[in-house]
Amino acid sequence: MDCIWSEYGELPEAAAAIRTEVFVHEQGFCNELDEIDSRSWHVLLRRGGRAIGTARIFFEEENDTIHIGRVAVLREERGGGSGSALLRACSEKARQLGAARLVLGAQCRAMDFYTKNGFQPFGGGYMDEGCPHQMMEKKL
Repeated sequence: MDCIWSEYGELPEAAAAIRTEVFVHEQGFCNELDEIDSRSWHVLLRRGGRAIGTARIFFEEENDTIHIGRVAVLREERGGGSGSALLRACSEKARQLGAARLVLGAQCRAMDFYTKNGFQPFGGGYMDEGCPHQMMEKKL
């Protein structure tokens, strides 16, 4: 597997397609592509040259905090370490950008996955399009 980063603010077509497949078609979300895409770095995870996962990162209002979002892996590629590889790539990029902390809004059903990857819950939960989420963080 390898990870390819886009230029700042450039959403690759393959990333948009993966997010649409996972979040819209599979999970039923409506508001998938948004204005944050234009102020994010996007990563594609590839296996054998085929895009199988994606995520985005962007700076929060605090200069030392990077937000990871839209972590998505195609259904048939899950369970083999793909999601963890995306999180490692995001952590490495965040360090390169000078971040000291990562945050993300985890779907509550995925909290165990994020905990296994070093994230801890903080603050309260919230709803996003009817799906319960929890903020989580990881110090770099």
